[in-house]
Amino acid sequence: MITLLEKAVIGMALLRLLSGGIEIFAALLMIRFNEVEKALIINSSLALIGPMILIITTTIGVIGLADKISFSKFVWIFLGVACILYGVKSN
Repeated sequence: MITLLEKAVIGMALLRLLSGGIEIFAALLMIRFNEVEKALIINSSLALIGPMILIITTTIGVIGLADKISFSKFVWIFLGVACILYGVKSN
């Protein structure tokens, strides 16, 4: 039996696969350069990519649920994401 996947789920999964691929590539770059300074620069650049992937993936998921949840729940979801981003924000 063939199960059809929702477009939102496929989009979210593909973004997470892309994010994981970027993480693996960054780890390989760190090993290749073998310098703490360069590894720190690579790691810092990942700090920019992670929140963007989080926001985009959450947005796709919320759009996929748009017809199933109320406006007040949308507000709670976005407040939760805002709290996460505020919590990981560097000073």
